[in-house]
Amino acid sequence: MVSIQKEITLSAYSRGFHLITNKILRELPELEAVDVGVLQVFIKHTSASLTINENADPTVRIDMEASFNKLVPENAPHYKHTIEGSDDMPAHIKTSLLASSVSIPVTRGRLNMGIWQGIYLCEHRNYGGNRNLVLTLMGS
Repeated sequence: MVSIQKEITLSAYSRGFHLITNKILRELPELEAVDVGVLQVFIKHTSASLTINENADPTVRIDMEASFNKLVPENAPHYKHTIEGSDDMPAHIKTSLLASSVSIPVTRGRLNMGIWQGIYLCEHRNYGGNRNLVLTLMGS
C-alpha cells in the first residue's frame, strides 16, 4: 500500500482558469508505482478553487472565466464583505460553487481521466498570490 502526501506551492497566476495537471504530475514521480489508487488534490485557500474540465481548447478556459464573472458579479449591492476588495466576495462564492478538492482515479501509474480532461486552478482574485496544494496519493 502506498500512502504519500505532499504540499506544493504554485506561483501566482493571473485571474482565470489555468491547467495545472502537468505541474502536479511533475511533483508526483511516485504515481508511476501505483497500479490502482486515487489522487486527491486539495487547495488551502478560500478565494481559489479546483475543477476538472477541457484540456485542449484554451477558449474553454476563457469562456469559463467570462461565465463565472457574469454569474457572480463584482460590486453587487448586497455584499457586506467588501473590505478586501471588489473581487474578494465574488471569489469566495465562486470557490463554493466549484470545489476545494478533486479526486482522480489512478490506474497503472497514470491519472485515469478522459483524454480531454485536465485539472484546473481557478484563480478568482485579481492578485491572488501563491497557492498551496496538498497532494494525497493512496493506492497499491
